[in-house]
Amino acid sequence: MPRLLNHLAQSSKASVKIDSQGVQGIQLKRFGFIIHPLFPKDLQRYYPIVKYLPDRVIEAFLMKKSPVVASEITGVKSITGIETQGWFMGLPLVPRQINTLPVDIVYDKISKCVDLAAEQGADLIGLGAFSSVVGDGGVTVAGRAKIGVTTGNSYTVATAISGTLQAASYLDIDPANATLAVIGATGSIGKTCAKILGRQFGRVILIGRDLEKTEEVAKEIPGATASIDLNDMRSADVIVTVSSAAKELILPDHLKPGCVVCDVARPRDVSVRVAKERPDVLVIEGGVIKVPGNVEFNFPLGFPPNTAYACMSETMILALEGDTSLYNFTVGKDVSVEQVDKINLLAAKHGFELAGLRSFEKALDPAAITRAKKARTMGPTIPRIIKPGQPDVQT
Repeated sequence: MPRLLNHLAQSSKASVKIDSQGVQGIQLKRFGFIIHPLFPKDLQRYYPIVKYLPDRVIEAFLMKKSPVVASEITGVKSITGIETQGWFMGLPLVPRQINTLPVDIVYDKISKCVDLAAEQGADLIGLGAFSSVVGDGGVTVAGRAKIGVTTGNSYTVATAISGTLQAASYLDIDPANATLAVIGATGSIGKTCAKILGRQFGRVILIGRDLEKTEEVAKEIPGATASIDLNDMRSADVIVTVSSAAKELILPDHLKPGCVVCDVARPRDVSVRVAKERPDVLVIEGGVIKVPGNVEFNFPLGFPPNTAYACMSETMILALEGDTSLYNFTVGKDVSVEQVDKINLLAAKHGFELAGLRSFEKALDPAAITRAKKARTMGPTIPRIIKPGQPDVQT
């Protein structure tokens, strides 16, 4: 995230105002979206000296910074003809800080992002990455805000489910005769993915950090079992992983040959070692969306043109729809099936759709599908036991 980090390293940045009149004088509804660096060492992309500094020093530097306008977003145009524009708001915190600092300090930082977006003219704002999972999942932030607030989790769930089932179909996996595992099953996204996908799979394994909470979710899904042991995913044909661990959880030895893994987490849950050591499994990224119009994010997202994360896309969809009663569409720790259905309808109305599947930040290679499909016909292998001290799961 070099551009964001460049802005965070500056004491201030000039605000960018957008003309409020759209096509034929129609009043535009505009949005903000919060982004933040994922790792302290990301700063070295712009300042090489950072690689010699301890993470805690970098984090202390970020704590002193205020939120900034990272970029202006233009060219988002619904297939109905309605347009919207917005801004990326830079939150100067990394996931470890968001997870461990006193929650009120994090709320204050996020609320400053919201206020800054409102000053620019935004009508609502999306809470990106870890800003959406801290504390009560946006409830407190929304209560403080003068504009709408959404986490984007409803559309993230919708697209994770769609992508997972699409990938499973590529490998001829029949859900009714297959095992599903959901990592991070007590979180907002994981719980709803489990409830919706669980209706289609013959067996469901829910893996979370807190056994009692995971068992409560399992009670809502017929035949589901709860676990806090990552090794239990080894029997899964399909895995959806959406923890907030901010570290690699899923290692090569965790995976059954020919399985599908949909990694919705950012930073990713699946180790990069899987890409190198397990060509017999199919790993996809969850929630990458084709955005209608000729979009300019003016920020390096690492995606092909006109594509974005689902959480960003939900924010844009709500701005295009322009219904103020929907602005606080997804807040809190629960996402309902009704919310998923509603955002799917709105996405179709405005021309948002799942982009081609991606794996480890690249377009999915058809050869990867062929390898994983072949592996499913070769019978099970005996995985090695995970050694004590290797990562545990978090939700």
